[in-house]
Amino acid sequence: MMNNKQLANVFILIANLLEIKGEIVYKTLAYRKAAESLESLGREAEEFWKEGKLRDIPGVGQAIAEKIEELLSTGKLGFLEKLKKEVPESLAGWLQVPSLGPKKVALIWKTLNIATLAQLEASAKAGKLRDLPGMGAKSETAILEGIASLARRSGRLPLGKAYPLAQEIIKVLKGVKGVVAAEPAGSLRRMRSTIGDLDILVSCNDSAAVMEAFVNLKGVERVLGKGETKSSVEFSDGVRAQVWAHPPREFGTALQYATGSKDHNVQLRQIALEKGLSLSDHSFKNVNSSTGSGRAAAKEIFCSTEEEVYKTLGLPWIPPELREGRGEVEAAKKNKLPKLIQVGDIKSNLHMHSTYSDGKLSMMDMARAAIKRGLKAIAFTDHSVSLGVANGLSIERHKEQAAEIKKIQKQLGDEILILHGSEVEIKADGSLDYPDKFLASLDLVVASLHSSLRQPREKITERLLKVVKNPHVDIIGHPTGRELPDREAADLDMEVILQAAAESGVALEINAHPSRLDLDDAYARRAKDLGVLISVNTDAHSEADYDMLHYGVAIGRRAWLEPKDVVNTWSADNLTKWLKKRG
Repeated sequence: MMNNKQLANVFILIANLLEIKGEIVYKTLAYRKAAESLESLGREAEEFWKEGKLRDIPGVGQAIAEKIEELLSTGKLGFLEKLKKEVPESLAGWLQVPSLGPKKVALIWKTLNIATLAQLEASAKAGKLRDLPGMGAKSETAILEGIASLARRSGRLPLGKAYPLAQEIIKVLKGVKGVVAAEPAGSLRRMRSTIGDLDILVSCNDSAAVMEAFVNLKGVERVLGKGETKSSVEFSDGVRAQVWAHPPREFGTALQYATGSKDHNVQLRQIALEKGLSLSDHSFKNVNSSTGSGRAAAKEIFCSTEEEVYKTLGLPWIPPELREGRGEVEAAKKNKLPKLIQVGDIKSNLHMHSTYSDGKLSMMDMARAAIKRGLKAIAFTDHSVSLGVANGLSIERHKEQAAEIKKIQKQLGDEILILHGSEVEIKADGSLDYPDKFLASLDLVVASLHSSLRQPREKITERLLKVVKNPHVDIIGHPTGRELPDREAADLDMEVILQAAAESGVALEINAHPSRLDLDDAYARRAKDLGVLISVNTDAHSEADYDMLHYGVAIGRRAWLEPKDVVNTWSADNLTKWLKKRG
């Protein structure tokens, strides 16, 4: 059975091939919208299908619902097979080459009768593209450079790489004389798990110095474009970044527009129209001779902050992480936006490692680093015995660790509560590394999947279900086992897992390590809807790893989580009461 990601990939492929074919825009947009909806669902489309509710999925009308049904029931789609006979599937890959749009792809394919990326590169090197209509030597060179750039890129950029790079760029730009503000925009500001290109907005009255500083950043390999209001560069590792400059009075509208998402912005522009206004990245303008209240219309309304933009629309400011067109505008209209969790709400770290397994620091050093960051409780969850590659602990070594924890606790007193736990391996048959009797003796148990992640859907789901229902397990660590950007999540039936977690009371983890960010925001929001507790942990192996916490909190915010939804916000007393109750 196809999962949401696989279904989304089918519709993205269809959209790409239709664009190359020259199909009208609204049809291709319909497939892209369906793909976006599928990727952000907290439940598998299969569940909607079984309930006869495919059309409840945003962006899925009758025609696409029928295609989803065909894919789920047969694994194939006649429409796509027919389309691939008309347009070679390999051409969709050409669209990833910077400077190549669907019209150029179609022109090259039809004129030169080539369909692979290797053939495209060979034709460009042979000078066969420059004489095509609307092209030339510059276009040919750009295509060759684009192919080389594509080879350096590994798809979307993980948040953990994009965020620090953006902060470095912003630090440089804020140092330019005359700069009032500089902020990330796009999917980075919305803190998505992966990012396309980096978008950065700068507020200033004179952009020349900003653009000069930007194109001369350390690591820039190519300047793709340089202008008064926008410049683009490519770094040596293939990462691309753009900077836009706006005068301070327009910065609020510009930042709101550039942050997105597209669906969120469409809703805001509709509200503006209902108020007799048009909203752009520059300002509000009146589209009628007077406002809805009959006042004489102002020529233009400028907003230097986003708060002013939303206030003009009659809405409270909506946090960027929520701006995905998933009900946040409706909630804002009713003044029912969630009071989102913040890093400062986190009082404990319940998944971390020491030198007892594969950590870099002793337990005392990790405890002191936690105190320094204001944490009130930590749990050492060193790996269990079968994860030999991570120096997993035998029961005897666990007893040694427990004795050492008692000594450290006595030494540190009530500065911090130290719990003795373990990250216990979920073996291929669904059993755990230790017997229940020993698990019951631990303060906290995190159970995690690390191996046999490619088992069939039914088998790996049943394997995790068995653990979710174990009363001695308190937290399921990084539940889907994904690693960004290279390892996809295990093919779990997450709706079944989430329902079982709601019944058993086990908490599911949002692992803050940027290579994990697992659970993702879609599943975490579904978990919240079902009343499943969430635990946001850093999986720290060193002191520096504690500082990854904000990534996990960002995923929680995207999932609409409030402090009450997250066990790490509880006091040490309430945390220990919950753990004792679980047994």
